[in-house]
Amino acid sequence: MNAYVFPGQGAQFVGMGKNLYDHSDVARRMFEQANEILGFRITDMMFGGTDDDLKQTKVTQPSIFLHSVILAATMGNGFIPDMVAGHSLGEFSALVAAKALTFEDGLRLVSARALAMQKACEAEPSAMAAILGLDDEKVKSICQSIDDIVVPANYNSPGQLVISGSVRGIELACEQLKAAGARRALPLKVGGAFHSPLMEPARIELSEAIMRTQITQPVCPVYQNATAHKATDPDQIKENLIAQLTAPVLWTQIVQNMIADGADNFIEIGPGNVLQGLILKINNSVTVSGI
Repeated sequence: MNAYVFPGQGAQFVGMGKNLYDHSDVARRMFEQANEILGFRITDMMFGGTDDDLKQTKVTQPSIFLHSVILAATMGNGFIPDMVAGHSLGEFSALVAAKALTFEDGLRLVSARALAMQKACEAEPSAMAAILGLDDEKVKSICQSIDDIVVPANYNSPGQLVISGSVRGIELACEQLKAAGARRALPLKVGGAFHSPLMEPARIELSEAIMRTQITQPVCPVYQNATAHKATDPDQIKENLIAQLTAPVLWTQIVQNMIADGADNFIEIGPGNVLQGLILKINNSVTVSGI
């Protein structure tokens, strides 16, 4: 069974999407529509901007979303998913690809999400770090023992967990996790503490936009970050989307559940190949590829 997966923030690169724009009428129309919806020419930054341009959250998230959903749209009848999932931001791409969200509404939500998250990041200094080579439960236990905000944020693959929280909380956690045997504790170059309680203001702001948006039953199950389980009910999808901002990304569990439900061929749609590597670390008996 085919499982299509969509990447999240961090997969961006200058020039992304330009080949699509130059060679596909469908892609060109969608990119120009995006420029109108956003009120600025995001294509200029995607195709010929700088790395710093693309690192702005209000640019990064819509850029990755656009690259992913437009790639899927240009596949036409070649896009036949049995199930879909997306990593963090990629969940919005997955919902559009599964026809639960329109392209226009998906882009508006992604833009609102990016602005709300950026605002939350600016309100309080915060950080994230990747912890490598330590059992997930051990990482979780140490985070819980620290007297500051620090939580597991991304369960990426066995032995690779991203933590999120206050600057002090991350510093204390990294010290203790290395002392406990972590192979590496790497601070990440991100705007703030995504998927942590510090995103609560963004969750409240985005929840209003999500509740106003029409979400319909997808053409296939969507495995969502906050629960790791498949969903097809529009109300449940909305609840999980709202929870996503402060809940951890359960990527390891999502992939395991998709495989348990019959997925044996994973196709990553969007920039980069990060998800392909993570999937093979979770289960190396499946087939992975990218578009």
